[in-house]
Amino acid sequence: MRLGRAALVAGLCALVAVVVLGGLVAWLSVRGEDEVRSRAAGALPVADAAQVARGEYLARAGDCGGCHTERGGSAFAGGRAIETPFGNVYSSNLTPDAKTGLGAWSPDDFWRALHHGRSRDGRFLYPAFPYPNYTRVDRSDADAMFAYLQGLPAVVRPNRTQALGFPFDTQVALAVWRALYFRPAAHHDDPARSAEWNRGAYLVEGLGHCNACHSARNALGATPGTLDLQGGLIPVQNWYAPSLASPREAGVAGWPPTEIVRLLKTGVAKQGFVMGPMSEVVGKGAQYLSDADAAAMAAYLQSLPAPRESDDRAPAARSPGERGAKLYHDHCIACHGEAGRGVPGAYPALAGSRAVTMRSTTNLVHIVLEGGFPPTTAGNPRPFGMPPFANVLHDHEVADLLSFVRASWGNSAPSVSALDVGRARNGSDR
Repeated sequence: MRLGRAALVAGLCALVAVVVLGGLVAWLSVRGEDEVRSRAAGALPVADAAQVARGEYLARAGDCGGCHTERGGSAFAGGRAIETPFGNVYSSNLTPDAKTGLGAWSPDDFWRALHHGRSRDGRFLYPAFPYPNYTRVDRSDADAMFAYLQGLPAVVRPNRTQALGFPFDTQVALAVWRALYFRPAAHHDDPARSAEWNRGAYLVEGLGHCNACHSARNALGATPGTLDLQGGLIPVQNWYAPSLASPREAGVAGWPPTEIVRLLKTGVAKQGFVMGPMSEVVGKGAQYLSDADAAAMAAYLQSLPAPRESDDRAPAARSPGERGAKLYHDHCIACHGEAGRGVPGAYPALAGSRAVTMRSTTNLVHIVLEGGFPPTTAGNPRPFGMPPFANVLHDHEVADLLSFVRASWGNSAPSVSALDVGRARNGSDR
C-alpha cells in the first residue's frame, strides 16, 4: 500500500512538473509579444509612393528576394530550399496572392512575423527566417516593406512543406528553441555614438542580419547574439564566414572607409574580393545600399573591438617545393602573377592576403575546387572569375598548390593537407 501511494505521489509530482515546465516554455516562447490584431481586408492603410519606394530599398538591402526567390522562379514567390543541419526549410510566398501569399495579411501580421517570429495564424516560424535579427527592425520600416510587397504581382504558388526530421518539424521543438534563444528586441541608439554609427548598428544587427553567417552556431543552430561577429562555419554550405572584428581575418578597422563601401557595393576593393556565399549577399543585396548606409555600416564595423587572440600560431610548414611551385606556374601565374600580386580590379593579390593566410583553409579549398566568382554589380558589371579545378587537380595537388601559396611572397601560414581537401570535396569539412 505504501509503495502504491508513493508511486502515485511520484507520478503526480512528475505530472505537475511536466505541466509547469510546459507552461514555462510556452510563456518564454511568447514573452514580450504584444497583442496583434489583424485589420479587416478593406481597412488597410493606403501606402504612398514614397513609402513603397522605401520598402523596395529596404527589401533589397536586406536581400529578402535572395531567399524568397527560387532559381528560375518568380520574384518573391518563395520555394527556395534553405539547407540546415536538420533538413530543408523552404521559403514562403511573399507576393500578395490571397490564398498562397500575403494577400490576406495586414501590416500587423507582417510586423508580428518580423518582430516576433510568428505567422499570421500564430504558428512559430523557423529561425532559418532570421527573425532573431529582424526583431530589431522598427515598425515604420516593417510597414514600408509590407507596402512594397503588397504592390508586387500576385503569384499563385502554395508554400512547400518543410522537410525537417522529427522532432525539429514540430511546434513544440520551436517553442523550446524560442524559450532558450529568442526574445523580441528593438534597436536603441547609443547616445555616446554618432548618428552614422547608430545607423550602421541598426543595419548590421538587424536588416543586414550579418551575424546569421559571421557567427558560430551551437548544436541547436542558435548564435550567441546579433552582436557576435566573430566568425563561424556556415552550416551545410561549409564555407567559413570570417570574423568581422579580427585583424587576422576580415576585420576592417585599418581600412579606408571608402574601400569598405566599395567592397560592400561592388564586391571588389584594393584589399580583397568577395566570393562564395558573400558574393550573393553583395550581388543581390548590399550593392543596392545607398552610399550613406554603406558608410554607416563601415563606421560600425570599424568600431568592433578586436578579439583577444593568442600570439601562438601554428608554425608555417615548409613549401612543398617544386611540386607546389610548378602547379602554381601551370595554373595560376597567368592571372595572379609571378609574385602573387594579381591584377588590381581583376584578379586578387595572393601575397599578403588574409584570405590566404587565415587559420581556416576551408574557403581556399572551396575556391580552387569550385571556382571563384565575384558578384556582378553596377560598379563591377563584368567581373573576372576563376575556373573550378575539381576535375583537374587531385586532392594532394590542391594541397601542394595551396601550401605553396600560403608559404610564398612573405606569407607564413601552415600547410594544407590532402585530408583537408578531401573533406571539402566531399562536403564534410569542419
